[in-house]
Amino acid sequence: MKNIAILGFGVVGQGVAELLTKNAAEVKRLVGDDLYIKYILDLRDFPESPFADRVVHDYAVIAKDTAVDAVIEVMGGSHPAFEFTMQALAAGKHVITSNKQVVAEYGAEMLAEAKKNGVCYHFEASVGGGIPVLMPIIEILRHNKVREVRGILNGTTNYILTKMFTFGDSFEASLADAQEKGYAERNPDADILGVDACRKIAILGALVSGASIDPDRIHTEGITAIRAQDVAVANKNHMAIKLLGRALCEEDGKVMLMVAPFLIDADAPLGGVHGVYNAVEVIADPVDNVMFYGRGAGAGPTASAVVGDLCRCFTEGTHTAPIRFEKEPERLSDFARFTAQHYIATDAAIEAVQAAFGSVTVLSEGEELAVLTDPINEADFEACAQKLIASGAKVLSHLRKLS
Repeated sequence: MKNIAILGFGVVGQGVAELLTKNAAEVKRLVGDDLYIKYILDLRDFPESPFADRVVHDYAVIAKDTAVDAVIEVMGGSHPAFEFTMQALAAGKHVITSNKQVVAEYGAEMLAEAKKNGVCYHFEASVGGGIPVLMPIIEILRHNKVREVRGILNGTTNYILTKMFTFGDSFEASLADAQEKGYAERNPDADILGVDACRKIAILGALVSGASIDPDRIHTEGITAIRAQDVAVANKNHMAIKLLGRALCEEDGKVMLMVAPFLIDADAPLGGVHGVYNAVEVIADPVDNVMFYGRGAGAGPTASAVVGDLCRCFTEGTHTAPIRFEKEPERLSDFARFTAQHYIATDAAIEAVQAAFGSVTVLSEGEELAVLTDPINEADFEACAQKLIASGAKVLSHLRKLS
């Protein structure tokens, strides 16, 4: 029998416990042994739960119990998740997590500790919920030359944007609807400001480049500035707007990381991902484009990924990690160098826009002028935008186009 401890008994923790119980026979057939939930750590009591007698409030009980083979950390946040994880790994216990924040900020340290002690640290559920993304990249795609990994990494923002495109609703009305349906939290900032997606692209970027970059250093934008007018222009030009996380591997060994809303051709693979669904696209040589798609959150999908990692710990019996996953801040490329076509909506006349930006493609005219610039890097775009503003015009909205 293998003994398991679950840290955190919220939606995901309860989903994991339910899955291990409901599918006990399937899990035993895969692992070759029974998996028993010995402890559940939480600040609360759960008197109505079938696991009520296994709830403890002191992590030391779990840390000191040498019979615990694996710890499932689904607490959220960096602390005390990091400290609890390091103690478990040092004690020779496998650790599985869905906690994107702690992986993004401390993944390098925890992978090193796992390797040092000959145990596994797995975090498939930290990106894409139940979508199998990380292990395929680690085990199957890493022999390719990865040029970029990009994706719709947050179901809440994708639902909001889908609502705006489908019904023409404002951002505020679409957010309120997402909150009413339970897709968005009462405080939705981590989603709508791009923070959640930033942590996930930090993890994906580390896997494909080997460089673990602090999320605080990644250029991050949310969707709060997207207007109904921008959606109308995109629809008119057969495009969608999606919040994307992007990690571009450059020839000099650096990696460009960002989270921002992008205009996407509606018939592009990511352009057709709607509602609460997530998708991750890997672009590499020689495999070309590969896309992973599915529900990116929720108790069931996330628990599925967690239990999959748990089974892998016991069936593989070896530490599984990327070739490199190290703190290398110097390998983060300067975002000012990022080059793309830029969408701007302005109250200026076309002549003023051309005087500032040179050649542009007009997307819409009327009360506002909406254009796409030629490809231009971020630094030059800012200079041109300031030139337009100096002429007395306003930049009403700004997006980038996915090429």
